[in-house]
Amino acid sequence: MTNPTEHALPANSMVESHEGDFGCTVMELRKLMELRSSDGIDQINVHYGGVMNLCSRLKTNPVEGLSGNPTDLEKRKQVFGQNFIPPKKAKTFLELVWEALQDVTLIILEIAAIISLVLSFYRPPGEENEQCGLPVSSPEDEGEAEAGWIEGAAILFSVIIVVLVTAFNDWSKEKQFRGLQSRIEKEQKFSVIRNGHIIQLPVAEIVVGDIAQIKYGDLLPADGILIQGNDLKIDESSLTGESDHVKKSLERDPMLLSGTHVMEGSGRMVVTAVGINSQTGIIFTLLGASEGEEEEKKKKGKKQGVPENRNKAKTQDGVALEIQPLNSQEGIDNEEKEKKVTKLPKKEKSVLQGKLTRLAVQIGKAGLLMSAITVLILILYFVIENFVIHRRPWLAECTPIYIQYFVKFFIIGITVLVVAVPEGLPLAVTISLAYSVKKMMKDNNLVRHLDACETMGNATAICSDKTGTLTMNRMTVVQAYIGDTHYHQIPSPDALVPKVLDLIVNGISINSAYTSKILPPEKEGGLPRQVGNKTECALLGFVTDLKQDYHAVRNEVPEEKLYKVYTFNSVRKSMSTVIEKPSGGYRMYSKGASEIILRKCNRILDKKGEVMPFKNKDRDEMVRTVIEPMASQGLRTICIAYRDFNDGEPTWDNESEILTELTCIAVVGIEDPVRPEVPEAIAKCKRAGITVRMVTGDNINTARAIATKCGIVTPGDDFLCLEGKEFNRLIRNEKGEVEQEKLDKIWPKLRVLARSSPTDKHTLVKGIIDSTVGEQRQVVAVTGDGTNDGPALKKADVGFAMGIAGTDVAKEASDIILTDDNFTSIVKAVMWGRNVYDSISKFLQFQLTVNVVAVIVAFTGACITQDSPLKAVQMLWVNLIMDTFASLALATEPPTESLLKRRPYGRNKPLISRTMMKNILGHSVYQLTVIFFLVFAGERFFDIDSGRKAPLHSPPSQHYTIIFNTFVLMQLFNEINSRKIHGERNVFAGIFRNLIFCSVVLGTFISQILIVEFGGKPFSCTKLTLSQWFWCLFIGIGELLWGQIISTIPTQSLKFLKEAGHGTTKEEITKDAEGLDEIDHAEMELRRGQILWFRGLNRIQTQIDVINTFQTGASFKGVLKRQTMGQHLDVRHVPSSSYVTVAPVTSPPATSVPAAVSSPTLGNQSGQSVP
Repeated sequence: MTNPTEHALPANSMVESHEGDFGCTVMELRKLMELRSSDGIDQINVHYGGVMNLCSRLKTNPVEGLSGNPTDLEKRKQVFGQNFIPPKKAKTFLELVWEALQDVTLIILEIAAIISLVLSFYRPPGEENEQCGLPVSSPEDEGEAEAGWIEGAAILFSVIIVVLVTAFNDWSKEKQFRGLQSRIEKEQKFSVIRNGHIIQLPVAEIVVGDIAQIKYGDLLPADGILIQGNDLKIDESSLTGESDHVKKSLERDPMLLSGTHVMEGSGRMVVTAVGINSQTGIIFTLLGASEGEEEEKKKKGKKQGVPENRNKAKTQDGVALEIQPLNSQEGIDNEEKEKKVTKLPKKEKSVLQGKLTRLAVQIGKAGLLMSAITVLILILYFVIENFVIHRRPWLAECTPIYIQYFVKFFIIGITVLVVAVPEGLPLAVTISLAYSVKKMMKDNNLVRHLDACETMGNATAICSDKTGTLTMNRMTVVQAYIGDTHYHQIPSPDALVPKVLDLIVNGISINSAYTSKILPPEKEGGLPRQVGNKTECALLGFVTDLKQDYHAVRNEVPEEKLYKVYTFNSVRKSMSTVIEKPSGGYRMYSKGASEIILRKCNRILDKKGEVMPFKNKDRDEMVRTVIEPMASQGLRTICIAYRDFNDGEPTWDNESEILTELTCIAVVGIEDPVRPEVPEAIAKCKRAGITVRMVTGDNINTARAIATKCGIVTPGDDFLCLEGKEFNRLIRNEKGEVEQEKLDKIWPKLRVLARSSPTDKHTLVKGIIDSTVGEQRQVVAVTGDGTNDGPALKKADVGFAMGIAGTDVAKEASDIILTDDNFTSIVKAVMWGRNVYDSISKFLQFQLTVNVVAVIVAFTGACITQDSPLKAVQMLWVNLIMDTFASLALATEPPTESLLKRRPYGRNKPLISRTMMKNILGHSVYQLTVIFFLVFAGERFFDIDSGRKAPLHSPPSQHYTIIFNTFVLMQLFNEINSRKIHGERNVFAGIFRNLIFCSVVLGTFISQILIVEFGGKPFSCTKLTLSQWFWCLFIGIGELLWGQIISTIPTQSLKFLKEAGHGTTKEEITKDAEGLDEIDHAEMELRRGQILWFRGLNRIQTQIDVINTFQTGASFKGVLKRQTMGQHLDVRHVPSSSYVTVAPVTSPPATSVPAAVSSPTLGNQSGQSVP
C-alpha cells in the first residue's frame, strides 16, 4: 500500500517501515471514515477492538493527547499527510495577458495596425501619384514616407502596454485575493489536547492521532472518531445535502467528518484523517483532478467519467493521490439533493457593478455608432472628392494607395471607439475595491467578498447583536438573590448557609462547559482572562469571588463522569447536567434565562437552605421585585436550580418531564458594560441616515436598558421594543405564515427585538429587505456570532461575523469579519463603502469628460478636415493615462468623516448625478471651445504653419502638437477638479493626504513633456517653444478657474440635465430573472442585446438551410428541426474572452460571433446543453 503523500519520502520502503510504527495505514483509516453509523461501529470494534484500542494503535492518549514531540509530529505528517488541501493553480501572468488580448477593440486595433504596417512598406512608383490624385511628395517627404511604418508600430506598442497593465492588475487582484484567503485560513485555530493541556492550534498543524476538543459552533478541521460526547449534533449538509442534524454518540454513530458543523453539544475526538485524505479533501481532489483529467482524457479519447479511471493515481500540484470510486447511487442522490438545494432565494449581485455595466454598455453603443459614422463620412468624402468631383478613374496600380487611405480612416474610426469606451471603468472599480479592502484590514474589517465593501456604503439599516458587539463581552456577576435576600453586591461566603454555598459552587462548576475557565491575567494588575463562554465565565468568577475553587470540583467530577448533558441551544435557552449521587440516584443541575427556569421551578431554598414550595404568585412576586429591577439596570439575569431523582432512572430523552419540578437555588444579575465608543458610533449612524436595531436573546428590560445607554432608543421617541413571541403574534396570520403587510406596519418603528430566536432574526431581515414601504429598497447589514445566525447573515445584504466570539459557521456565512468584534468597525465599513462609491463617481466624472471631448473632436475633425486632430497613438496615450492612471489616482482617495454626514445613496440612485452631469458638460464646453479655436485659428494665433489637410505621410506639425498638448494638460487639471463631486468649491482639500494622486499627476505631466519634446514621429509630435508651452499650461490651468464658475451655477436651475447610470427597477428584474440563481444586472443588460443577436443569426441560418435544402433536394425535416430547437441554442462561456460560440443544432461547424462585449453564460433554461 503506497501512501498519498509519498512525494515527501525518499522511497517506498521507508513508508512501509514508518507505517509499521503505527498500527494502521492511511488507506485503512480512509476506508474506515467512509463508513457511516453502525457499519463504522462494527468496523471499529471488530477490526480495531474499540476506540481506545485505535488510540493506542495511533500511539495517543485519549485523555492527555499527543506529547507534542517535534520528531513524532513530523513522522505523523510524513505517514498520514498534512492537514492542508493544495489550492487550485492560479492563472499565470501569460494566461492573463492572453485573456486581456481577447478584448474586441484591441483586436480590431491590432488588425488595423498590422494592415497599416504591411501597407506602409509598399512603395508604388512615383509617377502614378498624380493620376491617383495625391499631392506629389517633395524630396524631403521621402524620408518621412520611409517612416510610415512608425504609426502602425506605435499602435501595436500602445496595445501591448494596455494589455500588460490590464494583465498586471488582474494578476495583483488574484494575488491579493489568495493572500486574503490564506490569511483567513491561518487565522482559523482549533482546540487540541497536547500533553494534558488544551492549546489553540492552527488548523494546518493538526496531525493524525491528535485529540481535539469540539464544541458548539466549530467547523471540524479533520476527520475523526468520537471518544466522549455530550448531546452532540452535527450538520453534515455540506457533505450529504441532508439538512437534518445528525446525532453523534459512541453507541450510535461516532464518525465525525471534516467540513461539517457542530450545531449542539461538545465532546472530544481522535483525529484519523487529515488534508487530502479527509472526506472533504477527497472531494476537493476529485474536483481538482477531474479538471486535469478531462484534458488528458480528450487526448486519450477515453470516455470520461468511467468509475475504473477513478482508482488510478492522479497528480495535482505534484501530490500523487489515490481516489476511491464513489458509490454511484450515492452520487446520483447527492446530485438530486444539490438540485433541491440550489433553489435558494435570488440574491442580487453588487448594485454598483450593475449600474456600471449598464452605463458602459450604453456608452459602448454610442461609441460604436459614432465610430461607424466617422469611418463612413471619411470614406464617402474621399470617394466623392476623388471619383465624383475630380472624375478620376480607379487605376489598378493606385489600389494600394487607396487602401492605405481607407486603413487610415478605419484607424481613426477605431480610435474614436477606443476613446469612447471607458475601459478604465472596471479597472477603477477593481483598484478602488482592492485598495479599500487592504485599508479596511487596518480598520478591523476582514472583507471576504469584494462587493460587500461597496454595498455597505448603501446600507440603510443595521441589525446588531447586543453581547460583544455593543457591549464589551466581559461579564461579571454584580447582584444575587439567594435565600429570600437580594444582595446588591456579592455576598461574603460567611453570609450563606454551607449547604446553599455548596449547591451554588457545584451547580456552576459542574453544569458549565469544561472548556470555559478563568485564567490568571497576562499583565500584572490586569483583569483575569475569560476563556470560553463568557456567561459561564461570569458565573465561574462568581464562584471565585465566593472564595471557592471550581477546579477542585471539576477534578472530583471529571467530564467522563457526567451522566447526561443537555447542552445550551437557542430553543432550550438553558443547560442541564446530570450526575450520579454517591448514595444512589441522580442529581441534575440546571441554569438558564431566569424567566424560563423559574417557570419550571416548584420549590425554592430559603435562608436556612430548607426547601420551600414555590407557587405561581411567588414567581410573579419575584419577577416584579427581583428580576425586573435587575433587568432595568441592564443586567442579564440567570437562574440556577437543581432536581434530584431518587426513584430509579427516568427516561432521559423525554426532556419535558425531566426539566420540571426544579428547586431554585439562586438568581444572579450579570453585568456586561457597554463599550465606551459605541454611543458615539450609533450617533454617527443616525446622522448618516442609518437605522440601528438591536436583536438579542436577552430579557426585554435588559435589552431596553442597554439600548438606551447606547443611544439606539432615546426617551420620547416613537419606537417599538418587542419580545420574539409578541413580534411573531403581530406578523403572522392564523396559519402561522408571515404576512409582509403586517410586518411592514412593525419594522419601521422597531428598535429592539428581545428574547428572539435566530428564526426571528432571519424573518426580520428578510421582511425589511423584501419590504416595498418607502421609495428605496432597504439595504440591510446584520451582525452575528452564533452558528444559528448563519441564515440571517446569508440573507442580509452584508453579513458581519465576529472575529473573536464568532463561530466558524457564522464566519463561513458572512461577507465581512470584524476582527475586534466592535460596532465602531461597522461604521468604518460604511465610510469605506461610501468612499468606493464616490471614488467611482469621481473617476466617471473625469473619464466621461475626456470621452465626450475626444469623441467630438475626432468626429468633427474627421468630417471637416478629413483627419482627426488627435492621432491614434495620441488617443491611446490619452486612454492609457486617463484611464489607468486616473483610475489609480481617483480611486485611492482616503475617506473623510464628511461621508457620514449625508443619507445613503440607495439602490436606484443614478451613478451620475445632476451635479456631475453639470460638471461633465460644463468642462466639455470649455475644452471643445479651446480645441476648435486651436484647430481652425490656432495657426494664426501662434503664427505657425497650419496642420490641417496634411498629406498621408507628412511630418508632424507644431500646430497639431499644440492641440494635443493643450488637450492633455486640460485633462490633467480637470483631474484635480474631479476630486469633488458634490459641488464643493475647494478642490485641493486634503490633496496631500493622497500621495498616489500627487505622484500620478506629477508623473503624467513629466511624461507629457517627454512625449512632446522627444516623442517625434510615433506620437506625431514636434518640439514646442517655451512660450507655446506656457500658453498650453495657461489654458490648462484655466480648467480650475472654469470649475469655480461651473460650481457657481445652481444645479436646481438646470432642469434639462438628465441623470445617467440608474439601477435596475424591480419590474425589469423579475421579468428577466426567471430561472437565474443570482441576478446580475450586468448580464441582464447584455442578455437583451445578445438574444436579439442570436435570433437574427438563427433566422439567417434557417434561411440558408432552406436554400441549401432546396438546392440539394434533401428532406425538409432537418430545417424544421432547427427552427424548433432554435430556442435551445447552447452558448458556451469562454472565460473573459469576447467571443461567443454559438453551437448550431444541425450544422456541424460552430459559428463564432465576435460579441461587442464579453459575454455572460446564456445556457438554455432547462439546464441541458444541446450537442
